[in-house]
Amino acid sequence: MSIEIFGFRALWSPYFLLAIVVLTALFFLLATKWKHRFKDNESLTRKQIVLFSTAMILIYIVKGSPLDLLAHILFSVHMIQMAVFYLVIPPLLIVAVPNYMWKSLINHRFVRPLFKFFTKPIIALILFNGMFSFYHIPLIFDAIKTDEVLHAGFTSVLLMLAFFMWWPLVNRVEDEYRLSGVKKIGYIFADGILLTPACALIIFSDTPMYDTFYNGGAWLQAMALCVPAGTLQGLTGITGPELFNNMPPLEDQQLGGVVMKIIQEIVYGIVLAQVFFEWYRRDKEEGDALNASLYKEKQFQT
Repeated sequence: MSIEIFGFRALWSPYFLLAIVVLTALFFLLATKWKHRFKDNESLTRKQIVLFSTAMILIYIVKGSPLDLLAHILFSVHMIQMAVFYLVIPPLLIVAVPNYMWKSLINHRFVRPLFKFFTKPIIALILFNGMFSFYHIPLIFDAIKTDEVLHAGFTSVLLMLAFFMWWPLVNRVEDEYRLSGVKKIGYIFADGILLTPACALIIFSDTPMYDTFYNGGAWLQAMALCVPAGTLQGLTGITGPELFNNMPPLEDQQLGGVVMKIIQEIVYGIVLAQVFFEWYRRDKEEGDALNASLYKEKQFQT
C-alpha cells in the first residue's frame, strides 16, 4: 500500500516548509541587510551560505518531507532521521552562523552561565548520549512517540543537547572554549563509545522492542502526530505499519541500529579527517616558518 493515502499535508508538511522558508529568509536578512545591528559584524562567506542552506534543506527533508512520515512506519528510517537531525545538522549550523551572531546570543546575561556549563565537554557528552539512550528505552520511547507535547519537548531538548555536544568540537567563536589536537580525538572516540550501548541494545534484541512500530493500536496513536486527524479517521482497513512495509519488525529494528551506528561513524570519521588535516597543515606551516627562520639566520651569519 502506498503512503500517498495519507494525503499531501502529511507527506509534504506545507506549514513546516513555510516556517523553514521564513526562518531562512530571516537569517539572511539578519546576516546582510540588518547586520549593522550586531557588534563586530562581518560579511557572510560563501561557505556559510552553502552550509546554512544545506542545514535548512536537511531539516525540511527529515522533518517535513515524506521521510518524516516513513520514520513513523519504519524504525530504520526513524534512525536515519535521528542521525541526520542530531549528528549532521547541529555542526553545520554552528559553523554556518556567523561568530558575531553567536556572541550576541551567548553573551546575554541569562544565557552565558547556562551555556558555559552545558558546553563543558564531559557534561555535554554525558547529557546528550544519556538522553539519547534514555529516549530509546522502550517504555519511554513509546510514551514520547504517542504524545504530541512530550514528543515536541523531548526532541527539542535533545536537539539543544546535540548543539552543546558539538560546540567544543566545531565552534570558531573567539574566547569560546575549543578542543584541539588529541583532546578532539579523545572526545570523538568517547562520543562513539557512549552511543554504542543504545545501538547495541537495538541491534542485538531478540524481539521487537517498540510498540509504536509493530503494535497496530500504538502505531495509529503515533501516526496521529504527523497525519491530520480527519485524514487518519477517514482511512479504513489501516491496521498497522506492516501494510506499508514487507520487512519483519525485528529486522527493521536491527537495521535501524546498524544504520545509526554507520552514519555516526561516517560523521565522526569526517571530523577526525579534518582534525588530522589541521594537524598536518599546522605542522607544515610551523616547519616552513622554522626553515625560513634558519635560512635567514644562516644568510645573516654569512
